[in-house]
Amino acid sequence: MYTWQKDHVSASQGAGNDWYYTYKAIYVSNVVLNNLDTYAIPGAENVRGQALAMRAIRYLDAAQVWCPAYSSDTASTDLGLPLRLDPDMNIPSQRSTVKQTYDQILKDLQEAVDLLPVKQVAASRPSKITALAYLARTYLFIGDYQKSLTYALQALSYQNTLVDFNTLNVTESYPIKDMNSEVLLRTTMRISAPVRFAAAKVTDTLYHSYHANDLRKSAYFRVNANGDISFKGNYTGGSSGKMTSVAVDELYLIAAESYAQTNDITNAMMLLNNLLMKRWKTGTYIPFIAGSKQEALAIIKKERCKELLFRGIRWADLKRYNRDGANITLTRTVKGQTYSLPPNDPRYAIAIPEDIISLSGMPQNPR
Repeated sequence: MYTWQKDHVSASQGAGNDWYYTYKAIYVSNVVLNNLDTYAIPGAENVRGQALAMRAIRYLDAAQVWCPAYSSDTASTDLGLPLRLDPDMNIPSQRSTVKQTYDQILKDLQEAVDLLPVKQVAASRPSKITALAYLARTYLFIGDYQKSLTYALQALSYQNTLVDFNTLNVTESYPIKDMNSEVLLRTTMRISAPVRFAAAKVTDTLYHSYHANDLRKSAYFRVNANGDISFKGNYTGGSSGKMTSVAVDELYLIAAESYAQTNDITNAMMLLNNLLMKRWKTGTYIPFIAGSKQEALAIIKKERCKELLFRGIRWADLKRYNRDGANITLTRTVKGQTYSLPPNDPRYAIAIPEDIISLSGMPQNPR
């Protein structure tokens, strides 16, 4: 996986098999929805909305891993995900198209918006704000920037409070607290032994891209005794896992990028600057100014990378940037050998675990 090999990159079972854990969550959602229909349970709109939202979230996550980037030119023919919408395990799995995959995600989220309360009793349950935020993320990935803007602004109309990093003790081991005001849904990446997040090192280039007055440099990173740089900016308040769901800061960035893509440079930079003022030392931040759509997008995309580290979305961003002509090539050197991943390479759609292909007879992703 680390060197972008074309196949056999997932464990066939147990730890490391993300396909299993993805479809386990989808199965649970399907069981809930099926039981609600079977037993006609009254007053269960909130539960139905949560199940629809969680199913959509897992399908969206999965699409970023096992599908190519959404392209309006090829989405109707590109291989998508097997859309399991019924808990009956005897129904054979068949791959849909990318368009069908995203259509189902959007359908589930739009239905969830109408069923869910604005806020839940706890941030561990998806709310109306959560569903709106995921609609914004989904449309951003698709490249429908008018709709991503619409849903991002709707979500922000309910919750737009940012954490002021000036109020944090950035020297703490994990300065950003759990369930803070930016968290819309508390979901975390699963940690599989023997891999630990502490093993994931940050490059010197990325670390030094933060200005000395940018408090994220201290809040996000720890420089270890051997000079390695580790990430500590978890929105979970500790080392238990990295948050993957849409948060308020991402909504600001989605709205800013969408404004820029629709040629509203003034509002794009206003939202970006409103976010960054909460990240820099008080009185030191000089607002960004952009003279063109291209300049605004370049600034916003750079700050998106710096703000949303370890949220599980950089891979999806690289895919959509390259789809739109960014021409980004990734390289890594391991034991003296250099590996590369060219833009729009088929390996951006990770190989489905080989045992799943064997059991189901579904076509594997092109290599």
